[in-house]
Amino acid sequence: MADIVPFPRTPRRPADPEPLWRHLLGDQLRRRRHDREETLTETAEKAGVSPQYLSEVERGLKEPSSEMIAAIAGALDTSLIELTSAVADELRSAPASASASASASASRGAFALAA
Repeated sequence: MADIVPFPRTPRRPADPEPLWRHLLGDQLRRRRHDREETLTETAEKAGVSPQYLSEVERGLKEPSSEMIAAIAGALDTSLIELTSAVADELRSAPASASASASASASRGAFALAA
């Protein structure tokens, strides 16, 4: 039999959850709409969606289809690639994700093996 080696009991800080795509997308859309000084109704009308739906997308409550994202991006005179790049840039600059925290823990020797 193998020896059981106890791990030190150190308080673990909960890892910050990685931000969700829909939240960052909504923030980006709202920011662009505000930069244009448009109301929800004005932008929604141009995109062919309801103001309520656009509001839910901006608040990260809806997971819009690619067609909806393209329609809203078009209404804001931006392209899908510009919008996607801006969201990706925000993700890159977001606080360390749970997976990055786990990698850092493992590199400090805080890991266990299971058979």
